Amino acid sequence: GRGLKVGVVDTGIAEHPDLDIDGGENTVVGEEPGDFGDNGQGHGTHVAGIIAARGQPPAGVRGLAPAVTLRSYRVFAQGSDSASNYSITKAIDRAVEDGCDLINLSLGGGPADEAIASAIQFARAQGSVVIAAAGNEGRKPVDFPASYSLALAVSAMGRKGTFPAGTTQSEEVAPPFGKDKDNFVAAFSNCGAEIDLTAPGVGVISTWPGGHAVLDGTSMACPAATGAAAAILSTHAELLDLPRGSARAEALVRAVLGRAQSLGFGSLYEGQGLAR
Repeated sequence: GRGLKVGVVDTGIAEHPDLDIDGGENTVVGEEPGDFGDNGQGHGTHVAGIIAARGQPPAGVRGLAPAVTLRSYRVFAQGSDSASNYSITKAIDRAVEDGCDLINLSLGGGPADEAIASAIQFARAQGSVVIAAAGNEGRKPVDFPASYSLALAVSAMGRKGTFPAGTTQSEEVAPPFGKDKDNFVAAFSNCGAEIDLTAPGVGVISTWPGGHAVLDGTSMACPAATGAAAAILSTHAELLDLPRGSARAEALVRAVLGRAQSLGFGSLYEGQGLAR
């Protein structure tokens, strides 16, 4: 991930020995802009670690692209599990202005929002790529903003044998199964024609305020795809050096999708497949 800047639009990122946070902004109305740490929910810290944790096992964890420059954009108020379209829109704009190449949105739901769509349009026009979680409603249509055409939508897959038998993760094993029958699309994952990529989202260990935690969701699959994208793009300096505009963003997307490999789930469940 060296040479890339990644913005995490979420509940904020807690200080953690496995994480190196470059900065960010809190875009919640009425809160301190400099308070972009964890809002008490932990979600954004977990997401950030999947992308960029720099720890070493067994005491720490390592993300998919630990060399990225990681930035935190908090859009959830202290203690809240919901965010306004204003906060999300402003955070995307700030991430673009700060030079983020990839912007992770492990959030969504509700009707399509014109302001957020416009912010994603702005990001693409400035050479940045938004990657968004498909949603966790159990095979229902892809949530907005992942459903928006200029965002890359990510579904969640899992693999048998990567979590203990009898755990809650076992309940997520469901068809379709891949060419390798140990691979499956998580039962909670939304699906549809808008899906661009799939990534691991079942039984994911990552950073958490004060330690580490295991979570499931397309919220985890999304940063796995973002981290994979950063790792891929770090080998394409010629693309990163392009002038920041829509042509650059489209070139980044092509490079990432070009490295995706089908797992045999079908396009409605995996899009182009697993980026690696």
